[in-house]
Amino acid sequence: MKRATETVPDASKTAVKVPMLLCEDDPYPVGVRNGEAISEFLIACEHAGNAVPASLKNLGLDKTELERHIAIDIGSLGVSELVSDILQAPPVYQRFSRLVAECSRVSDDDKMFAVVSDGNFVPGNKGLSEADRQQRIDEIVTPYQNEITRRLDDHKKTGREAIFVSMHSFTQSLRSRPTERPWHGGVCVGNDDRFTNHVVTALRADGDILVGFNEPYDVDMAREYTVPIHAERRGLPSVQFEIRQDLIADSSGQKAWAIRVAKSLQRARDTFLARFA
Repeated sequence: MKRATETVPDASKTAVKVPMLLCEDDPYPVGVRNGEAISEFLIACEHAGNAVPASLKNLGLDKTELERHIAIDIGSLGVSELVSDILQAPPVYQRFSRLVAECSRVSDDDKMFAVVSDGNFVPGNKGLSEADRQQRIDEIVTPYQNEITRRLDDHKKTGREAIFVSMHSFTQSLRSRPTERPWHGGVCVGNDDRFTNHVVTALRADGDILVGFNEPYDVDMAREYTVPIHAERRGLPSVQFEIRQDLIADSSGQKAWAIRVAKSLQRARDTFLARFA
């Protein structure tokens, strides 16, 4: 395993070799499916993967912990990819675990590099220096956010208004707060509920699922990044999905929910845009 280095000049003009976080054996942080597809929808899936840079040695965690919800939104990537195929809408997804760097948070949020997650101590995040934090942001978070920004900029250049979709999943109950969450799925909103309201209506029209509105989470406009920065700052219609993980843990569940999500987005798009017809 070989770690790359970058040259950083010090105050005396002497070049200093600084090891980079990622090495040649690590995956590239950003994945894109159907990247050349043309659609009004852009899907973001920041908790899609649970990779950890080899240099961080699993953050000191047992591998089984990296399969849990603390490290990854189980099923979210599978649903996102299937929705992408149905709608021909590119999903941009993060391959590294949220425990390495929480891409949905602003850089100064204390949850960006969680030392404790749902009662689990994360040794590899204790006592991080500012340089350590910045390195994870530069090599993992920034490429992901830049890819989303680039694609939204391309939408704007062509005169097509993007509809921003953020895809997540949630666990039935937290260890730290063992209360059952009855919703099959939920939609979350920040300040702008224009499009989200249409999605809720479309989802609830099926009648066979319990849909939460701002359940089990809402969008924290002060501490979160994805919807506040990429969607609301640009004035884009948006929605954030939360799907219960046990319902999308296998391929059949992912397919069923992908069809449901895709239909709700299509219906919501049609009723939303009908206001301007």
